[in-house]
Amino acid sequence: MKYELIFIVKPDLEESLINGVNESIKKSLTEMKAKIVEEKAWGQKELAYEINKYKTGYYFYFLVEDKDAKAVKEFDRVALINENIIRHIVVKVEE
Repeated sequence: MKYELIFIVKPDLEESLINGVNESIKKSLTEMKAKIVEEKAWGQKELAYEINKYKTGYYFYFLVEDKDAKAVKEFDRVALINENIIRHIVVKVEE
């Protein structure tokens, strides 16, 4: 099954920390045996509405294949507890 994972990182972090969040998510997905089909860093964009007093954020996108959804569930868990991620979403892609 394919999933789209999108997450937004706080805009006030140093570039190395922003990239570190992205790399840790990528490492977590591959360790859980998910295949990353596509990966994009959309850069800093304005948010539709203010989140935790932030008006912008750094957007990251992954398209992953995950047979049993374990990696996707782990992404969801990690994104909820990571204080540098201000919002995330998981969408199952219909094939």
